[in-house]
Amino acid sequence: MDFGTLASLAILGLAILIGAKGIRIVRQGECIVVERLGKFHTILNSGFNVILPFIDQPRSIFWIVNGFVRPAETVDLREAVLDIPAQAVITKDNVAIQIDALLYIQITDIKKAAYMIANLPAGVAQLAQTSLRNVIGEMDLDETLSSRDTINAKLKLILDDATDKWGAKVVRVELKNIFPPVEIQSAMEKQMQAERERRAKVLEAEGDKQARIQRSEGLRQEQVNLATGDKEGRILNAEGEAQAIIRVAEAKKKAIQEITLGFSGNAELSAKFLIATQYLETLDRFSQKPGDKVFLPYEASTALSSFGSVADLVKAQGKLTTPV
Repeated sequence: MDFGTLASLAILGLAILIGAKGIRIVRQGECIVVERLGKFHTILNSGFNVILPFIDQPRSIFWIVNGFVRPAETVDLREAVLDIPAQAVITKDNVAIQIDALLYIQITDIKKAAYMIANLPAGVAQLAQTSLRNVIGEMDLDETLSSRDTINAKLKLILDDATDKWGAKVVRVELKNIFPPVEIQSAMEKQMQAERERRAKVLEAEGDKQARIQRSEGLRQEQVNLATGDKEGRILNAEGEAQAIIRVAEAKKKAIQEITLGFSGNAELSAKFLIATQYLETLDRFSQKPGDKVFLPYEASTALSSFGSVADLVKAQGKLTTPV
């Protein structure tokens, strides 16, 4: 093989190498900033691209690659996670705490990200740390521990506004951990224990109160029921006695009517008969046992003499009614 053939092969190989260097294939979701002779020229988007070898050069940009910040020619346009290391911040009530956070950021303008700031991830991280100090400095410890969503929203608003001129957007901010001092943690645990004990006592007292109320309500209802039952019983007894008195009165009325009819309507004779009968029944109750002695007052002779009058009237009545 002569010198001319070797030279031709060398030139062909060099041409292929130069041509290959001028071909750039960019994956979906990525891009490359291209400078021509040191000046911004164009942006290579996803797909097949051709540049001028040695004249057009990709520009390296600091970006997050596999969780680490490093320079890269091909920039990923998807959301990336930036870990903000733990730092000491002081709350409004002068308590020093350790806080770390996560930022979800995305490049929206690759040209601004390349030329408006030297190291975009570092700038965002430093801005997040200073903003976090300012936000926490306006809140006391209890509010800091219970207001993570509020802190996240404030940080996102501050960072999103500041990073807009850098061609980036803070999509989301999340506080990972908040570490109070050891003595504060111990005091908080004691406070929580005391609060749990207080709640337990309150619940126990409330339960005892409800039980006492239920018992008293039960006793009251029992007394009401007993009183109502006694009242209804008395009413029923009274109604029964009234009905009995009415029945007895009706029976006596009927008996008197029968007696009066027996004496042919002679009311005087009927009255004397009833008085004498009632008097004898009363005397009979005074002497229930053999040997009982009963002393009759003088007025009793009047009642006893009525028997003679009754007998005479009966005889006279019989004579008058006997046919001749």
